[in-house]
Amino acid sequence: MSHWKLTLAYDGTPYHGWQIQPNLPTIQGLLSDAIHRTIGQRVLPQGSGRTDAGVHALGQVASFSLDANIPAANLHRALNRCLPPSIRVLAVESVPPDFHARHSARGKTYEYRIFPLRPPSLDPRTLNLEPDRICPPTLAPTVWPCPWPLDLDALNQAAAHVLGTHDFTTFAAADPDLTHRTTIEPQTPIRTITHSQWHIADGLFFYRVTANGFLHHMVRNLVGTFVLCGAHRLAPESIPTLIAARNRAAAGPTAPASGLFLVSVDYSTPLK
Repeated sequence: MSHWKLTLAYDGTPYHGWQIQPNLPTIQGLLSDAIHRTIGQRVLPQGSGRTDAGVHALGQVASFSLDANIPAANLHRALNRCLPPSIRVLAVESVPPDFHARHSARGKTYEYRIFPLRPPSLDPRTLNLEPDRICPPTLAPTVWPCPWPLDLDALNQAAAHVLGTHDFTTFAAADPDLTHRTTIEPQTPIRTITHSQWHIADGLFFYRVTANGFLHHMVRNLVGTFVLCGAHRLAPESIPTLIAARNRAAAGPTAPASGLFLVSVDYSTPLK
């Protein structure tokens, strides 16, 4: 048996998320098909996590085993030939048998991108009669065209309040696949966030967040709440109260999937 780790990038716009679904195009399903066409074996590659429909990846990780020996470079080249251009294998590595893309992960980093339709430099509390900015059609599938002018300082004040270890029930959606998970998997809403920050570049707002794990829709729910703070519709100082409430209804809306990217997955134990 040979054991493999793939690093993938994809545009999630045309797909129904990572997880395989009957009669629907998914990343996992297309990758499984590509492996089958390449090697002649049917395997189900395991991802580091399930990105939702419309969510993108810059560094998703998948693992699987094959009953065949093939050079990594040949496997890499063959998979990219079989996959659509919207899915690319960035790296192929041979790994130990006990490596698992999800179970071996120690942390993840996500990025969320917002195209503000109102110029970022404007004070959100003042009336602006200028027309909205136009989001380029080529950019629209990978951002949230946000209708409100946003205050970067307020966004960062809000984002700082989620650093550390907390019960993030307030920012978690019900997981539709919870009943299919193994009983040994911990079902805890407690997560530790080590990085949470906004910045502006090229006219876009970027939010980067790193944690030891994320709940269902957690990043999108955090972003939706932070945007209320950035638009001065919610005080940044209210975030600790929202966390303590442990009530999804207390927080802001779920940001659109289009702006979310899985940037990288951390495996703290070096691979041998």
